[in-house]
Amino acid sequence: MASTNPKEIVAELPTYIRVFSDGTVERPRESPFGPPSIDDPLTGVSSKDIVISQTPSVSARIYLPKLIPTNDQDHPQNFPILVYFHGGGFFFESAFSQLYHRYFNTFVSQTNVIVVSVEYRRAPEHPLPACYHDCWDALKWVASHSTQNNATNEDPWLISHGDLRRIFIGGDSAGGNIVHNVAMRAGTETLPCDVKIVGAIFSHPYFCSSNPIGSEAVKGGHEHSLPYLVWGFAYPSAPGGIDNPMINPLAPAAPSLDVLGCSKIFVCVASDDKLRDRGVWYCEGVRKSGWHGELELFEEKGEDHVYHIFHPESENAMKLTQRLRLFLQ
Repeated sequence: MASTNPKEIVAELPTYIRVFSDGTVERPRESPFGPPSIDDPLTGVSSKDIVISQTPSVSARIYLPKLIPTNDQDHPQNFPILVYFHGGGFFFESAFSQLYHRYFNTFVSQTNVIVVSVEYRRAPEHPLPACYHDCWDALKWVASHSTQNNATNEDPWLISHGDLRRIFIGGDSAGGNIVHNVAMRAGTETLPCDVKIVGAIFSHPYFCSSNPIGSEAVKGGHEHSLPYLVWGFAYPSAPGGIDNPMINPLAPAAPSLDVLGCSKIFVCVASDDKLRDRGVWYCEGVRKSGWHGELELFEEKGEDHVYHIFHPESENAMKLTQRLRLFLQ
């Protein structure tokens, strides 16, 4: 007998995500899975997937630069470590997608860093703040490799080739928002082995507030804009709503940005990106807070949101990668 209760959409952000009455979720814009690879034929970069935690479920894809053959076993090749949080509004995309796999093969080959790309739990199945906790736990796991036999599920690439004195965090879009929240936590909590974050990379970071700024105010309809709606979808129970300090770091109730737990910050924006003004706004907020560190703002003209992720081999993406290489080295 045919069901009298057809599957219905109960929540959606059109073209991005649909939640149905039976609990299933569709993510139309999500790029397909891409497997890891050893010695990528184009870049020589190797990658593998690892489990950080079973409960909660947190995993990652690790990228290792091509190693130069050497007979010097006493001085292995060591690289800075970038713990990375992917974008996608907290509810789509993956560290295991073809999109990010292609990007990091190119990025790692150009920057000579180890990347730990975190696969965190996503909304709506796991509303915020779940992903913030997952990404903090992933950073703690990386830091725990600083002392021998201290890490759970320790990774030989990090032990043999990771420079635990040079740990960075980074992310794009919603991942840039995660970078902020992880860096704030690092300013008030101690990481394993007293590891310090050297620097943080904010690529087209996602922030919002009840008061529109810049181009947001010109266009009108701020409460119906995608950035505004994404927050309500990903964190429907957020205290303070869109002015929660996790999404509005300059809210009256937000802690001072002077506690950001890193020594230097790189914020990159794109002129045609709807989030461009928020990146500049955040940068100005950090500068005015009295935070003691090196702060750099980089803007690319004529580009849109996360252009470097979609087209990692383009001229402008390569220019950004070279700026990041200097920041990471």
